[in-house]
Amino acid sequence: MRRPSIGVVLLAMNFAALLLPVGGFWVLRIYESALIRQTESELLAQGAVIAASYRAAWQAAGGKIEDEGQAVAPEWTASPNYDAPFLPRIAKLDLATDAIQPPQPAPLPAAAAPSAAALQAGQALTPILHDAQHSTLAGVRVTDEHGTIVATSGEAAGLSLQHIDEVQRALAGEPVSVIRERGNGPPHRHAWLFKGSALRIVVALPVLDGDKAIGAVVLARTPRALGETLYGKRWAIAMLALFLVAFTVLMALAGRWLITRPMRRVTDEAKRIADGGHGRIAPQRGVMVREAADLADALARMAGVLTSRADYIRSFAAHVSHEFKTPLATMRGTSELLRDHFDTMRPEERERFLANIQAEADRLSRLVGRLVDLARADVMQLSGSQRCDLARLLDRLVQHYAHKGLAIKTDVPSDARVAMGEEALEMVLINLLDNVLRHGGSMPQATISLRHARGHDILVVSDNGPGISPANRSKVFEPFFTTARLSGGTGLGLSIVRSLVGLHHGSIAIVADEASAFEIRLPAASMQQ
Repeated sequence: MRRPSIGVVLLAMNFAALLLPVGGFWVLRIYESALIRQTESELLAQGAVIAASYRAAWQAAGGKIEDEGQAVAPEWTASPNYDAPFLPRIAKLDLATDAIQPPQPAPLPAAAAPSAAALQAGQALTPILHDAQHSTLAGVRVTDEHGTIVATSGEAAGLSLQHIDEVQRALAGEPVSVIRERGNGPPHRHAWLFKGSALRIVVALPVLDGDKAIGAVVLARTPRALGETLYGKRWAIAMLALFLVAFTVLMALAGRWLITRPMRRVTDEAKRIADGGHGRIAPQRGVMVREAADLADALARMAGVLTSRADYIRSFAAHVSHEFKTPLATMRGTSELLRDHFDTMRPEERERFLANIQAEADRLSRLVGRLVDLARADVMQLSGSQRCDLARLLDRLVQHYAHKGLAIKTDVPSDARVAMGEEALEMVLINLLDNVLRHGGSMPQATISLRHARGHDILVVSDNGPGISPANRSKVFEPFFTTARLSGGTGLGLSIVRSLVGLHHGSIAIVADEASAFEIRLPAASMQQ
């Protein structure tokens, strides 16, 4: 299965992040809505001027509101947010939320003729509307209080708009803005791409004189096409798009440089180790993000641990094979002598050879037991809080070793507790005391004491033996190193001790000024939860 690289994923993510705002603008039609609101604002401004002009002409022609005006609700003649006489008209149309209505219905014959004042005011206003349409592109119709057209920038003078919803509402005093389809006229050339090109914005404003409506102004215009707007800015948009694409590619390359390059180097090093190469993973230098640097360091540490473990296993296997070869060779040679010369040997000779075989078998048994103990120490898992009643454990060990001829003196409080499991601590002390018994001479003695220092419990095991020579102090914790091989030593006891102590977050060392004393440092039991 072919998987994409991090560089490709970063590039795709950057392009997705780049296209997301564009898609959002497209889905929400934010820019087209802005153009629609701009058109609505222009129509509102034009309508307000035309309404004021019509009202002035109507009044000059002798129009009287007590004869012709229609009463409107107070909410349309005063604004709660502004002091009179201000009545602001704010553009609110939104292509994403407002319903698009069918094309505006055609005018119908009027039920009654307009008043003389309305006709005279309309005749004065009509030439102005024709001239204004050349620059504003807006179709304008002015009606009297009954919805009959008295002035228009086009045709249909004398017909009625009373049946149209926005006109009815305007004559009731309410300013209305709606979005309608363009109707049966020729489609705009950008209508297939931009929705606003197939629409018309219709604004109907009441002509108010005091608290009565004496007519309505109805304006309609197609909003400026988004395509035309974008075309006018095509070079700027192209430069911006080119810059964004270049910036996106540069960011992807920077991400690849910061993440992919160091990870590839670490991967190559890991493959080298996996294919049998020796040495540690080389540290990664240079600019890296924190996560990549942490990954490189973690893999380097892991490779170091695996390399050390592999070296340890090779060395361990070599020592084990060597330790097994000697007793096996002795047993094989002795058994061959017994098989070939058993009948001619004296009884004491046969007994001596059989004793040799028994001794080597015991040595192998001890070696296997120590290997099992070392394996248990290496794989032992800690569970929960590790505590041990030290005084009780020492009482048992004192009685056990007294039968073996080892005198143990303890300097431990009766309520002493240490942060190590009883089984593990017993194995540690047995290995140390066995060494005292093996090296302590004819009258071996051991002393076990406990003290506290800086958040640690320090357990000291000392003896009266000859001590450890300076040359051997650095070797005694290595597996299979022993100076008592002839007396049955396997060289694994102190390795087991070090593994168990390290597992419990402690350390063991030979006291510098007392070669025959071991100091075990453990976290204080009072600090363990």
